[in-house]
Parts: sequence; structure tokens; C-alpha cells
Amino acid sequence: MISRALETEIVRLYHIEHWPVGTIAVQLRVHHATVRRVLVQADVPVAHKIARASMVEPYRAFMLETLTKYPTLRASRLYAMVRERGYPGAPDHFRALVARLRPRLAAEAYLRLRTLPGEQGQVDWAHFGKLSVGRAVRPLMAFVMVLSYSRHLFLRFYFGASMSYFVRGHVDAFAYFDSLPRVLLYDNLRSAVLERSGDAIHFHPRLLELAAHYRFQPRPVAVARGNEKGRVERAIRFVREAFFAARSFGDLDDLNAQARAWCEGAAADRPCPQDRARCVRTLFAEEKPHLLALPENAFPAEERIEVRVGKTPYARFDLNDYSIPHSHVQRTLSVLATLDRVRILDGLELIATHPRSFDRGAQIELPAHVQALVAHKRAARAHRAQDRLHHAAPSATPLFVRAAERGAHLGVLTRGLLALLDTHGASALEAAIAAALAEDAAHLGAVRHFIDLHAHARGQPPPIAVLLPQDPRLRALSVRAQALSDYEQLTSDSPDERTSNDNDHQPQR
Repeated sequence: MISRALETEIVRLYHIEHWPVGTIAVQLRVHHATVRRVLVQADVPVAHKIARASMVEPYRAFMLETLTKYPTLRASRLYAMVRERGYPGAPDHFRALVARLRPRLAAEAYLRLRTLPGEQGQVDWAHFGKLSVGRAVRPLMAFVMVLSYSRHLFLRFYFGASMSYFVRGHVDAFAYFDSLPRVLLYDNLRSAVLERSGDAIHFHPRLLELAAHYRFQPRPVAVARGNEKGRVERAIRFVREAFFAARSFGDLDDLNAQARAWCEGAAADRPCPQDRARCVRTLFAEEKPHLLALPENAFPAEERIEVRVGKTPYARFDLNDYSIPHSHVQRTLSVLATLDRVRILDGLELIATHPRSFDRGAQIELPAHVQALVAHKRAARAHRAQDRLHHAAPSATPLFVRAAERGAHLGVLTRGLLALLDTHGASALEAAIAAALAEDAAHLGAVRHFIDLHAHARGQPPPIAVLLPQDPRLRALSVRAQALSDYEQLTSDSPDERTSNDNDHQPQR
């Protein structure tokens, strides 16, 4: 209600000052409907604003017909169709008109689904951002399984949502519950359903193997019907809000340890959404006798892939290189991986076991593999050197045999013979070795003696060793600068002094 004075002022401003209704409402801070009511009660004629015809009015029937036939048609496409028929308006206001004309879909009602104890569980993945591990950035995925009756949930985080992690999540969840439900409900994710056409469903073979081992029935929900697995959807929202929000952790193991403690504690003590008078822990104790028992052996959840090993003794798996024995290079090997370790097999033979790394570009090595390769390379170099000597000088083979019988160092003998081969040639080395064997002198000194003796007999000067610029020995060669003062004294002394000095240094006969 407004005062009598305000009503009088409204009538005066309208009748005497000829203010419009809107101006009076704004200036006196009252609603325009109140201004009209006061004027009507005062029997003052009020001019009614003539509504202007809308630009869209000629096209309203066409728009209604089109939207009735295609309820989800975008406003931009309908605007293009109306523009082709002569509509002169702008697209922004047109969107608001379409929103008012678009037919409203009837709200769908849902039945509250109730399940028997031990009858059903629901499974889904949830994305929780990314986590840096060394140089790698990996997706952080949460595997969530919730029992439909008691709402007891299992939560574990993995670096991805691959099929191997999907299987591992089931095995870990069954071990956590120490039992499992008869039916597991899935969304139409690739890890569960490879292909679907109506009621014809092509399950993932690995999931069928898992279901056969634990004796449960996999069941996907209808397409675009996520409400059928609302329990796990609400459980994921509960995890985001009550567990993960503002939580700090060191690594994935620390996060999973906190998740398990939370599932066993706060999550199990919360009131059950279906029966607020009881907690989840109490309902799970009631449901436990109705769940299926676990088989004697857990399902093998190791990730298995085939890798091709090149010339280097490393098998590439999940962005990292794992060492193998050098005798298994250039083969196709099998890699079996869990969250903790990586095993590498050649057929049925286990050739290497490593701790698993989630880094990127790391080399995980066993010292024994590296040492065996180094020893093999050294032996190979020795064999190649002896093979070269055998082809250049056939007498080198019996020389090595006799030297080995006498306990000589074969490495020193090999290096010395190779040096003689490089400086004197194959024919001279063969003759020297034959002469040494004839004298039963199977050592390097005898070969050097005879090779110099033969060269002197032929009138050849002794060879001069020349180091080439690319010789690695030059890199370690150090030449120390010498003082030149001794040479300056030779030029400063007189000839007589030099003669006397020379006589002083002559040896006595």
C-alpha cells in the first residue's frame, strides 16, 4: 500500500505535467503497475502503449512447424533457413525467440532400483588429472567398484585405464571385499564392450576370461542410460568431494594407501543412502554371506606384450628400456608386467626380472648383464686379433699353443705380434715365428730377435714407428718444455775451453 500523498502526486504528475507512466514509476520508485492502478482508481484515462508487431511474426508458423519436426535443431541452422525466406532480424535476438518457441521435452521419471544383498556391483573409471613421474606425465585414473546393496566401495588409482589396469582393478577389488557380487554392471566402455548392435553385444575377450574365472556375469547398461549405474556415479562424486579434494600425497603408492584407509574408515562409516538409519559397514556385514566366494587362485592380471629387441641388449616397455642378457638380442621376447616388477621371457625361459619404472626414457639395468656384455666384447676382440694373426701368419697358431703351455700372457703376445705385423708385414712375421718355433723359443722376444735378424741380413734398416694424427696414443702424449740454457753455454765457451772440457769427459782407456 502507498500513502494518500503519493497517490495525489502520481495523479498530478500524470494529468498536469504529462509525465509518462514509466517516468513516474522511475522517479517515485514505485512499480509501473502501481502507477496504472492509482490512475484507474482516480478515473484518469491512461494511454495504453500500442504493441509493435514483431519481425518474426510472419515466420512464427514456419518456425513452430520446423521445431516440432526437429526438436533439437540448432538455432543457427533455423536462422539460416528463415533468412533465406526474408527474415531481416539479427541472430542474437533470434536465438531468444527460438528458445521460447522450442517445444519442451517431457520430463522423464525414474524408478528407484533396489537390489538384493550380494546380487549386483557397479564398476567405472574416473579421471583425476595427471601426475608427473620423473620425465613422464601420466594420466591419473581411479578404478571404482561399489556394491549396490550395501554401497561399500573400493577405490584404487592407476596410471591409465588400459585393459591390464582394468583387470587388475577387478582382482584388487575382489581381494579387498574377499568376495564378489553375482552381476557386475558396466558402462559401454572399450574395456568391457568392443562392439554393440542393439541387444547383440561383443564383450572384450579378456573380460570374459575374468568373468569365467570368478563366475560373475558382466552386464552393460543400455546405450546413453548412465542412470542405470547411478550408484557408482554417485560414489565417484563422493570420492571427488570427500576424499580427493585438497588431498596431498607423495606418490601413487601413498595415494592408494590413503584411499584404502579412507574406504575402510570414513567411507564405510557413512550412512547408507538407501537406509540412513544404518551405516555402510553394517549393511556390508549383512551382505557378506550372500556374496560369491573367491576361487583358490587369483586371476593372472599381469600385462603381457611381445617386444622386438634390436642389436642393443634392452627391451622397450612402457616408455623405458630394461636390460637383458646379450645372448638374447635380435629376437621377439615376452614382457610380463605388474605394478611392481617387469619379467622378460624368451619363450618359456625367464631371462630377466626388474623393478618397474613409470618414468620416461629410463634405462633399468642389472649389473650382471652389463658385465657379461663387456667380458664378451673383450673376448671377441681377442678372438678377432688371433684370427687376423692366423690368416697372416699360419705359424702363429702353434706359437700360441706352446706359449699357453708355458704360462705366457697371451694378451701381451697378441698385441706384440700385431705390432710386428703392422710394421714388418705378413711374410716377415711368418718367417720370424717359424724360426722361433724351430729354436723352441715360443715367446715374443724370440720373434722380435729373428725378425730383426732377418731384416739385417736383407740389408733393411730397422723400421721407424710413426704415429699418425688419428692415433689415440697421441691424445695422452705430453711433451714437457726443456730449458735451453745448456745449449747457450756451448756458444759462449772458447774453443780451447771446449777442447779441455771434451778431454775431461773422455773415458779412460
